Amino acid sequence: MEHLTRCLTLLCILSLAVAADNNIIGSGQIRLDCGASSPTGTDADERTWDSDTNSKFAPFLKGTAATASYQDPALPSTTPYMTARIFTINYTYSFPISPGRMFIRLYFYPSTYGNYGPRNAYFGVTAGNLTLLDNFNASQTALAINAAAFFLEYSINITTGKLGLTFSPSTHQNDSYYAFINGIEIVPTPDLFTTSIPTLANDGNPIPVPVDPATGFQTMYRLNVGGEAISPKGDIDFYRSWDDDTPYLYGSAYGKAFDKDKNLTITYTPSVPNYTAPLDVYASARSMGSNAQVNLNYNLTWIFPIDAGFFYLVRFHFCEIQYLITKINQRPFVIYINNQIAQQPMDVIALSGGIGRAVYTDYATITLGADQIGLWITLHPDPSTRPEYYDAILNGLEIFKLQNHGVNSLAAFNPPIPYTYFEPNGKPGGRNSKVVSRTIGGAIGGFAILLFTCFGMCSISKCKKNVTKDYGRTGNKHITPQVEGNRLPSNSCRHFTFMEIKAATNDFDETFLLGKGGFGNVYHGKIDGGVKVAVKRGNPLSQQGLHEFQTEIETLSMLQHRYLVSLIGYCEENNEMILVYDYMANGTLREHLYSTNKSPLPWKQRIEICIDAARGLDYLHTGAKQTIIHRDVKTANILLDDKLVAKVSDFGLSKASLEIDDTHVSTLVKGTFGYLDPEYFRRKQLTQKSDVYSFGVVLFEVLCARPVINTQLTEEQVSLRDWALSCLEKGILREIIDPHLRGQITPECFRKFTDTAAQCVADRGIDRPSMGDVISNLEVALLLQESSRNKSRGAEVTTSSAKTCVDSAAKDYSTMSVAGQRVVFSDIAYTEGR
Repeated sequence: MEHLTRCLTLLCILSLAVAADNNIIGSGQIRLDCGASSPTGTDADERTWDSDTNSKFAPFLKGTAATASYQDPALPSTTPYMTARIFTINYTYSFPISPGRMFIRLYFYPSTYGNYGPRNAYFGVTAGNLTLLDNFNASQTALAINAAAFFLEYSINITTGKLGLTFSPSTHQNDSYYAFINGIEIVPTPDLFTTSIPTLANDGNPIPVPVDPATGFQTMYRLNVGGEAISPKGDIDFYRSWDDDTPYLYGSAYGKAFDKDKNLTITYTPSVPNYTAPLDVYASARSMGSNAQVNLNYNLTWIFPIDAGFFYLVRFHFCEIQYLITKINQRPFVIYINNQIAQQPMDVIALSGGIGRAVYTDYATITLGADQIGLWITLHPDPSTRPEYYDAILNGLEIFKLQNHGVNSLAAFNPPIPYTYFEPNGKPGGRNSKVVSRTIGGAIGGFAILLFTCFGMCSISKCKKNVTKDYGRTGNKHITPQVEGNRLPSNSCRHFTFMEIKAATNDFDETFLLGKGGFGNVYHGKIDGGVKVAVKRGNPLSQQGLHEFQTEIETLSMLQHRYLVSLIGYCEENNEMILVYDYMANGTLREHLYSTNKSPLPWKQRIEICIDAARGLDYLHTGAKQTIIHRDVKTANILLDDKLVAKVSDFGLSKASLEIDDTHVSTLVKGTFGYLDPEYFRRKQLTQKSDVYSFGVVLFEVLCARPVINTQLTEEQVSLRDWALSCLEKGILREIIDPHLRGQITPECFRKFTDTAAQCVADRGIDRPSMGDVISNLEVALLLQESSRNKSRGAEVTTSSAKTCVDSAAKDYSTMSVAGQRVVFSDIAYTEGR
């Protein structure tokens, strides 16, 4: 008995010790694997997740447990992503929690769960009385950031000892819409935010603004600048993810990334708690480089697209980690946020007190408007101090969105597709992203305007409509849409009255909403007794719409082709700017290849779609009055109509030259990672062969049905183009094609198709075929496929038969009109808009 008593006493002491340790790191952490059948599971970062079934946190559980029908290879782990809890009515998880600040992370894998498709998941999420999400669609977010799965992170302050997390199917949609969640993580933290933040002012002197302790925050970006991404496992206290900063760098000036000098020990300054950031964040950095003259002539800039209409806290992490810099005024520099001076000079040694000492500084900025805008972070040497080194340095960066004073909401619009670059205050120019579980590529292009002015001016010589008028307000400025010469084409495309547009969209009914873009909302509509259209309505607060509206009507009204998506008409009454497009019922080609609940396309249909898209591009290159280079060819910009005929769309980055035989256009590099022509990137000279390169990547994407950039794979497999060429060289390309295609492709067709794709993505433009040659090669590949299938009937493929097919296809160009009633459009007119 005495022995038993001693054992029990020892167990009590050990339990108290463990509890005390847990109070130091991670006490009270909760992780729910929603919909899981197993009681517990472990993720890739070795965190344990408990099922919400029979959980004390899910009283009277009413949702349906479901398992995803498809496991995307990009998922970081099956836990918590492969199972979900589906709600068709409001439901609240209830968490008894000690008062204090905490991270709430919501995990989403938008897939098909039984009868529930990802496009129907529109819902809101509230934490107590704070709205986190409203009319949120996880599928649209995943497509926009090109990620299979993602999580959203919030920091809120609990004062009641209880947290209610409510999921509510959207009231803005019809009864078939639902809410879902894959995982919920709650991590108590100290108060990571100060009570007063310097807020930028126009005179360059930041004003300290108090922050209410009850303010809610959303983590928008958390970056390990100059170093590799740090997984939650590397931030053991709070399991934060720190991403690589390179996707957000502007232009080709990446500066120099480096690690701390050998034998240097990093320590936290007295004002910086050790939980502020892992030491690994301070152990790497990015500077401008060692050439003073070069540094004085450029800025080190990052662009972060964000939701307008909120305050943002920007946290800079600094630490001098080179023995070269040990004294004050060796490396002072200026920090700009959206072209406003945040700090001059910033001297890391002066701020921290010495080399190897970690420190951070916060600034706040306010954004106006209601759409996506760009938050620019810029560093530049400060010559006014006559420093020893004309340079700048940054180790880490965090950007948080703040709950607006008096408004209990952090919710914003669903993101446009694809994310694009924006200049400060919303002008076109950068990339966008959310906090994702794994960052997977993204656009480096923007919402640029087509610059074929001479062509455009000729096309509107008969226009008579004057549309010079006020169009809403942004800040204190009127936006006045004006067309050169105050004219819009009245005879080349249809002019709709505002009443006709209202009737077509049922007065812009929210249930007709297809998506939201930088220009405005896109609605499904019907005209002329039932003809389906996509109606794009300009947002009065958007600063992007004016140029796009003019460019669409003035410049592109002279183009028409069967394989280019068409603009039907416009409306500019009642201070509105509205464009009406063909409705593309089957969305984008990408939606039919991966991360989708749609049935896989058969091989023959994939070839036919590629041929259609190639014809559209060939017309841009050779069939129009000017050579037009698309500059953003990708599967997301190839749309499919109700008969799965492919049409090229989205001309926001297109360039035109005055002469059809111009060899190149000198221009800034813009496009999408993974599709971008390396020769164009190096030489800054855009050619028709740049489109050919991107189309070659599309061909491999169609064959392999995987993203063109997937950072979750091994280094040699990250780039689809590089991996496919490597496998082709080794003779094992068949091993990486879409599993749904195995057994469908004949050897002759496979060889012709892959040879064509490989030629298209050659390193040098001179070694690539023209789009006309690509069409011929794909037509032959299709004939080889059909011939092999019909050998039992004695069919043969000959050079003559292939030529006949190509000649018949060429008839498309002989019947083209450049002054018809329908014109090409420069935006995605399906589902989520741009």
